[in-house]
Amino acid sequence: MNFKDHSPPHFHVWYGEYKAIVTIKEGIVKGEMPKRALKMIFEWLEIHREELLIDWNLAQKGNKLNKIEPLK
Repeated sequence: MNFKDHSPPHFHVWYGEYKAIVTIKEGIVKGEMPKRALKMIFEWLEIHREELLIDWNLAQKGNKLNKIEPLK
């Protein structure tokens, strides 16, 4: 997540040479990502959607983000 980034609320994902942007509310993906990695990203998004929205709002204000647990 980048500070003071453009709407809609989203996060950036990198996996090897792949990169994508995923919207937090809708789960829309721009970019390319292997299916297996994308499945894990969506699983993580479902678990942490509220935390991501909180961090998005913090980032828009330039504040420190909260740590979000990785997928286990």
